[in-house]
Amino acid sequence: MRRRRVKITGIGPVTPAGIGRDEFWKGILEPVSRVRPFAKLGEPYGPFVAAHLEHFDISKYLADRSLLPNGAARHTLFAVAGALLALQDAGITKEELKGLNCAIVNGSSLMDFGGISSGTESVFKRGLRGVQGRTIYTTNLTSIPDAINQVLGTATRTMSLQNSCCSGMDAIGYARNLVANGEVDLVICGGTEAPLHRAPLLELRAAGLTPTTTEMPERLARPFDLWRTTGVVSEGAAMFVIEREDSPRRGYSYISGYGFANDDASDLCGGLKASGKLALADAKLKTGQVEAINAWGPGHKLIDAAEARVMADLFQADLPNIPVGSIKGAIGSPLGAAPAIQVATSALAQRHGIIPPTVNWQYPDPSCPLNLSGEPRSIGHAITLINAHGVGRVNASLVLERC
Repeated sequence: MRRRRVKITGIGPVTPAGIGRDEFWKGILEPVSRVRPFAKLGEPYGPFVAAHLEHFDISKYLADRSLLPNGAARHTLFAVAGALLALQDAGITKEELKGLNCAIVNGSSLMDFGGISSGTESVFKRGLRGVQGRTIYTTNLTSIPDAINQVLGTATRTMSLQNSCCSGMDAIGYARNLVANGEVDLVICGGTEAPLHRAPLLELRAAGLTPTTTEMPERLARPFDLWRTTGVVSEGAAMFVIEREDSPRRGYSYISGYGFANDDASDLCGGLKASGKLALADAKLKTGQVEAINAWGPGHKLIDAAEARVMADLFQADLPNIPVGSIKGAIGSPLGAAPAIQVATSALAQRHGIIPPTVNWQYPDPSCPLNLSGEPRSIGHAITLINAHGVGRVNASLVLERC
């Protein structure tokens, strides 16, 4: 049986740069960082910065909160809002959705640490009287697509994927294959993350994966810049409606290729070459046909240089001519949701013919010889490679082709 092409027909971003397609696109084009001091944990735990959604209110997107599971976690609320926004963008009502053969697939790297910590502290303070049974259900990653099912009033198949920071991309790749193979006609998919709690922030800072200072916070996330130090942890989500190629709705981009691979023990980001080659082979494309790269580029001294090295190895002499960008200077890294937000960025970039800025890229680093810009670039492009990398030596790549 011929595999069907799969297109993105609805985009629902929930990010520090903006919520909803239009607000997000406007925000991600601004050469502005949303990283700010994050004081929610209190002074005893030391300085933190983050790009966070200060005024997020699920009631703006869901009028009837009784449809939500009791105690739904913050990352679940992000995903629900994103799913509703993606359906609205695609022009699909809840009633229409019930008549379609569909599924829901989400990717997140972490359980709800806020809920887990709250439940643990409740037991410490109150003993058995403090036990909260709902913690089992609301903190589990499977509760995210289940909550979307409940809100939409559907009974579709669901899947939750956890593969470190590649989770959101892996969810989209998995969902794409469901549609391509004919198992379903439509999938609501994407990634969501809300890690801004005492744990894992303390551990991430101790591991050197988020800054130890609040000085000049808007300058701390500096992808590929000579003076970068480490990435900045953030929160957010991006959900999508993806459909078979012959659906009546207009598509943004085809999801043409997907691949994943692991690094060798001594080869940081080395697996990105394999995942990129697999994604391009899946799309039946050659490296010379890629017209833009949406890089992982978290602003980490070693990871950025390693990704740049691998891209140079993959694209050889073509690399200087390919525009490259990273959104992490603008919104930090919302872990498993980051690659899903990158997909939203790339699909909108293809439609509008604009490459968003790599915010805070100012001083070129010889170890990162990439075609970067700190300002938006009007460049028509039809084929984009998107990179993701995560703890555990995992990598994933996705290829989008403009519809």
